[in-house]
Amino acid sequence: MNTRPVLLFLAVLMLVGVSAFLGVLVGVSYTTSQLLQNGAGQNVKQLIPTVGINAPSEAGKLVVSQTQIETTITQVVEQIKPSVVTVVGTVSGGMTFFGTAPDQQVSGSGFIISPNGFIVTNHHVVESANELHVILYDNTELPAKLINSDIFADLAVIKVDGQMPAIARIGNSDLLKPGETVIAIGSPLGDFRNSVTVGVISATGRSIDTGNGYQLENLIQTDAAINSGNSGGPLVNLAGEVIGINTLVVRGDGGSNAIAEGLGFAIPANTARLISEQIIQKGYFARPDLGVLQVQAINPRIASLYNLPMKWGAYVSRIDSKGPAAQAGIRAGDIIVRIGETRIDESTSYINALFAYSPNQSVSIGVYRENQAITFNVVLGEMSASQ
Repeated sequence: MNTRPVLLFLAVLMLVGVSAFLGVLVGVSYTTSQLLQNGAGQNVKQLIPTVGINAPSEAGKLVVSQTQIETTITQVVEQIKPSVVTVVGTVSGGMTFFGTAPDQQVSGSGFIISPNGFIVTNHHVVESANELHVILYDNTELPAKLINSDIFADLAVIKVDGQMPAIARIGNSDLLKPGETVIAIGSPLGDFRNSVTVGVISATGRSIDTGNGYQLENLIQTDAAINSGNSGGPLVNLAGEVIGINTLVVRGDGGSNAIAEGLGFAIPANTARLISEQIIQKGYFARPDLGVLQVQAINPRIASLYNLPMKWGAYVSRIDSKGPAAQAGIRAGDIIVRIGETRIDESTSYINALFAYSPNQSVSIGVYRENQAITFNVVLGEMSASQ
């Protein structure tokens, strides 16, 4: 059988098919070119899929996804930030062995609580400063003056004049629960202004020994990062309310090489509200005054050393002869063990037991005198806790 005619037919058929395919390609190319030239190319370009930043759009450009992410935290920060300030103080230099030391600057944080320019911060931020100024959110600097402070709560109120950019809302710190998300805002190290950290409420009702004969009580513990310069700044809940004033951080137990992280503490907003309102209204915060000028803490070691009948108490070293205690019959050498219903013990110092009561309140004072228990009724006086 002669197969040559069959092969020739197949070759011609393949040639026709290739020619038709090439013709289609040329036609599509020409049509696309005409569409682009006539302004219809926009419809063609929209057919090109875009995936991430690698999808081409125009020659030499990349398509970047512009996703807007907005959370409750970012909304709260935008809301509260304009009310947060940096507090800067100047401490005069003193005489040293090498001569006069130069002036130094101290800094902390604070927040605006009224349109009249009243600002809450920590006592320890302003206590040594003889000049104060604040830096607002927009970097405006304003001179400030100290209205008064309360050393036992580590709170102070300062004031500036001018237009306030925002007023912080104060929340109810009694409603806080462990695990609740909180935001700390301040100026760590004085330079990183309006820094934001986020954490949770670790616990409430904490007490910290100041080393000065009293404790800071009823503190809020949080793991939101607090650093030097954050002091006085607000601790905020997700409702945008200030529920605490950042005051200190603990990084060790003081007796070993153990290092701790995430142990920040804040003064409850309810305490801050009570004290700041009275400072603004009266010029000072009134604490109860017993008229005892100096006490020495009694603990189990001292009690054992001197064979005392109690393990805890406050030895009266000096007394105001015209004060409430002296008028009631208490004298130097007595050991106070109870004020009202509050006993002095491992968890409650003399100062904190006294501060459980109010000025002008009548309380019973339990003392030991020559190993005999005696009770005196005293009407407490009033003092300013700024010193």
